[in-house]
Amino acid sequence: MLITPIQLVDEPLQFEETIAPGVVEYPHDLRQTGPMPVTGQAELIVEHRGAHDHVDDIRLRATYAGPFEVLCARCVEPVALPLEGEFDLIFRPESADAESGERAITPDETEIGYYGESGLLLEDVVREQVLLSLPSRTLCKPDCKGLCPRCGQNLNVAKCNCDEAPADPRWNALAGLADKLVQ
Repeated sequence: MLITPIQLVDEPLQFEETIAPGVVEYPHDLRQTGPMPVTGQAELIVEHRGAHDHVDDIRLRATYAGPFEVLCARCVEPVALPLEGEFDLIFRPESADAESGERAITPDETEIGYYGESGLLLEDVVREQVLLSLPSRTLCKPDCKGLCPRCGQNLNVAKCNCDEAPADPRWNALAGLADKLVQ
């Protein structure tokens, strides 16, 4: 759904969109598994910068919820992960702050996103918010055994036939160090 300032001149735009799986591209370890409803409002905020200079900012407030699968950090099996969130963001045209050179910005300006000449794509905003809402690490179960580093066998499913690796003799110098530190 493309949102443009022209759509918002007379009144805010209320929307109820459903993003189907596959419409938004996510990283390889994340997959949307069902429809994701997005409900919200977009409104125009006109920022006056001088007598004849103004900027059309878009304020976007919305909620989303949808089923996802993320890969386990240890065994790489898919894990069901329902995600939901809400956001209240302001977007400014890219050309509004396209001055050459460096300039100081206020702390409030660090919270502003930018939209292109054609407008703001709702799916891009939702994608970013979904990625920001992901947990830093997901496990299929707290005691996940992961994969064998030699053969790649999922150790939750079956034990592998790899031999225990002999310890590297270069580590022998550290053999009794832990006992010495405890004393």
